[in-house]
Amino acid sequence: MALEPDGGQGDTLALRLAAADATLSLRLPRRRRVPDDPVDLLAAELADRIGPAVHAYEVAALLESEGLTGEQIQERYGRPDLFSLAADLYGRVPRSFPEPPLGPDPWAPDHVRCALRGALFALPGLAYVLTGGLWHTPRGVYALVAAGLLSWAWGQALSHRAYLRLAAGAREAGRTLLVGAPAGALFATAAALAVAGPGPAALFGAGQSLYLAAAGVLLVRGRERLLLLTLLPLAAGAAALPWWDPGPLPRIVLPASTVVLAVAVAGREIGEMLRAAPAPGGTRPPVRASLPYGLFGLAAGALVMSVGQRQPWAVVVLTVSMGPAEWLLYRYRGLSVAALRASADEAGFRLRSARTLALCLGGYLLPLVPAALLTGAEPAPLLALAALLWTALLLQAFGLAWLPAGVTLTAAAGVAAAATLPGGPPGTAPLLIGCAIAAGVLVSAVLWCLGRPTAHS
Repeated sequence: MALEPDGGQGDTLALRLAAADATLSLRLPRRRRVPDDPVDLLAAELADRIGPAVHAYEVAALLESEGLTGEQIQERYGRPDLFSLAADLYGRVPRSFPEPPLGPDPWAPDHVRCALRGALFALPGLAYVLTGGLWHTPRGVYALVAAGLLSWAWGQALSHRAYLRLAAGAREAGRTLLVGAPAGALFATAAALAVAGPGPAALFGAGQSLYLAAAGVLLVRGRERLLLLTLLPLAAGAAALPWWDPGPLPRIVLPASTVVLAVAVAGREIGEMLRAAPAPGGTRPPVRASLPYGLFGLAAGALVMSVGQRQPWAVVVLTVSMGPAEWLLYRYRGLSVAALRASADEAGFRLRSARTLALCLGGYLLPLVPAALLTGAEPAPLLALAALLWTALLLQAFGLAWLPAGVTLTAAAGVAAAATLPGGPPGTAPLLIGCAIAAGVLVSAVLWCLGRPTAHS
């Protein structure tokens, strides 16, 4: 079937039905190219830089930067001017837009620092082992619990306020710590004295409060290694207990040495901050901005004490796990940034965000199962409390403080009420139920609030 009067014998488009093999053939005109065309060679040489161009003028600028002259363009490439050659090259090279190279992860965790933090949270507990026989009475235990809860709550709020003031300058943060750290230690010491009355328990409560205040200052300053050095006398005394009874005096002197060293180092750090130049102008953040962090510290401490009342080793496991927990908080943020780069729409990012949460939360909880079994603790309450604490800390890291504080306070109040009411659920059931429900609420909040791309921009 001819499409032209001449039977389709020329270089025009022809469609033929061959009778011999009954196949349909499509014949196109051939474009003759000069072998080793200089323009083709130039296009191949500059293809990686011509491909991303969005207009021929960009190719013209590239050719100018290569030093091509008008004579070279006419003689070597057979084009009248620069722009005609650029247009030809632009048409020959297909468009390609490579992804920009990935920069360094802004949330890459400091592995050593996170490991040190886990040890630093656990090592002070050796003081109770070393001095327990000197103050251990029912009232003494309650006094230390009351002082510890107040120190945790105060320390959380003070640390947040110090970080806020660091944005203005080191001097401003130093003034906050200079006033807040001694005030918190005094407040907690007064609580221990009110519960236990004058005696060894009140003195130990004062040392505990001073150490926690000094440790908070050093952690805000990122001085984990210095804080570890201050714990060496305490660690040495506790390590010798299986082979040697040091007697009453060393049992008092060694923990006291740790307290004195921690306070001295913290005082030096505050002094360095106060010597910094004052920040020009600026307004102080309101105190209420740090209130939810303090309330969360109080509620988290109460829940941890509830676990420790029946399963003391579970508290040790949970305390040591705070180092990996912080590492995984950084990894969540880094993986979220990577998911944001890899996603083309909001639905895709939500899916990747949920997968990131499952990976990080699961990576935190799974190692706690064998740790709980090895220490004889019940895994279920420990996992529920750990999930609650980690998701609350994750939301706090994104500036969402009131929701985790309210949920954790509600869980702590529910556990406390179930423990005091007659005929309540036995054993650790209230803790498991309360923490599991609270953790479920916070996981849903993470998926909803942090599953949006704007939360990571």
